[in-house]
Amino acid sequence: MIDFLRGLIAHVETEYVVLDVRDVGYQVFTPNPYAFAGKEDTVTIYIHHHVREDAILLYGFESREEQTLFRKLLEVSGIGPRVALGILAGGRPDAVIGAIQQENIAFLTRLPGIGKKTAQRMILDLKDKLAGFATDAGLLAAVGLAPDLSAAKGGAQQGVGTAWEEAREALGALGYTPAELDKAWTGLVPTVTAEETVDSLMKRALQQLFKG
Repeated sequence: MIDFLRGLIAHVETEYVVLDVRDVGYQVFTPNPYAFAGKEDTVTIYIHHHVREDAILLYGFESREEQTLFRKLLEVSGIGPRVALGILAGGRPDAVIGAIQQENIAFLTRLPGIGKKTAQRMILDLKDKLAGFATDAGLLAAVGLAPDLSAAKGGAQQGVGTAWEEAREALGALGYTPAELDKAWTGLVPTVTAEETVDSLMKRALQQLFKG
């Protein structure tokens, strides 16, 4: 089985990239192919090698964390590779794991292809299995997935989370994908303050997006 591939990005499509590994082009389906666009140096893509009767498919990820979470999602009844890929395209691993651990059905049902019953199965099947995964407490608190800290911090985290949700929705209406917005938010988290407004978050997120 293939665990990872290392090579040059030869081509990018909406659902996959073609990775040139010593003059052999591998088609690799990935949550956000455009994250690899423009990369000229050698990249490493962590692979899930999926074999079925009519096809052999490669699903690829930028990190081991994504690769492991993808495989865990496949253990849930009703979630196949395409749905699992959509989940990772719609939310960062930290956020997905946090939602499962906090039993946040509202967050999970916002992910592509996930209804209420599937979200409940994800919680039932994976909550204990994901207990050992490290999560970014700052990120989870800011998006409302960590325990409520408003009493101790005057609602600061909750306010920032609400402002970002509104900013994210507005940016989505401009055509940015969930994966692009998650990446922008990750860049903002270390410097987010309690005084942030929807407008300030939008402006700063756009700066992150323009950086690529």
